[in-house]
Amino acid sequence: MTPAPPKVLRCAGRAVAHYTTRPGLAPDHSPRPYLHPVTTLAGRPVTETVPEDHPHHLGVGVAVPDVAGHNFWGGRTFVRDRGPVALDNHGVQRHDGFKLCDPDGFVEELTWTAGGEPLLREHRTVAATALTGAAWALDLTFSLTNVSGRDLSIGSPATNGRPGAAYGGFFWRAPKEATAPVVFGAGMPDDGSGADGEEAVHGARADWVALAGEGWTLVFAGATARTREDPWFVRAAEYPGVGSSLAHDERLPVAAGETFVRRVVTVVADGRLDRDGAAALVRKAVTS
Repeated sequence: MTPAPPKVLRCAGRAVAHYTTRPGLAPDHSPRPYLHPVTTLAGRPVTETVPEDHPHHLGVGVAVPDVAGHNFWGGRTFVRDRGPVALDNHGVQRHDGFKLCDPDGFVEELTWTAGGEPLLREHRTVAATALTGAAWALDLTFSLTNVSGRDLSIGSPATNGRPGAAYGGFFWRAPKEATAPVVFGAGMPDDGSGADGEEAVHGARADWVALAGEGWTLVFAGATARTREDPWFVRAAEYPGVGSSLAHDERLPVAAGETFVRRVVTVVADGRLDRDGAAALVRKAVTS
């Protein structure tokens, strides 16, 4: 891919994100468009790209480790009974163009190809919305259509035999700091008191989950009923990252010509939010 200047995303008159459409990356990074840096309204960075621990993590975007055996996540592929293996199976998300491009958002068309073959076409919408003087929301919707002419399925390391590793779909890599971020979520356990900690939130189906770091909080919300059915993938101790799991317990079938859609809205706030504050901003972000 030929690198292109990033698009600047603005909110409340401030640059809050840069979107790279054609990154100059090695094939084993599964080159794809991504948002980085993303910042709070005060300018604090809340994303990381090409980190030393996982150099194929690219800010905020959509990444899937197994589309009919092709790797659109980057790095090694988890193979049942073998573990992580370096394979020549990486795909590319090609930026085909913007259908709409405004200062506070865009509508983009992409093609997911592997070995030169188009497998999926994507319609991606990204928008930035101001919430308060200290918080804004990043609204990302992706619609994927199987254009391969045959039935496909989407998997994850979990569906391929690695417990607890059901990553794949929307993913946000946050910056690694001296201490791990605080993790909490909504609606768990059933008494409504919520859940605290990586272990409690990881793999749970919840309306939203939050990471709170050094002077920032990110609150991730499934913004449609179907998106909320996907469990959350959460990392904090090893590295800070949150995503939704398209293939948690079993592979996700995508018939020829079929389309599926997911929408995640992320509150980006300065400071450390508590559970009530996070919930209030999620309500405002998802209904705005």
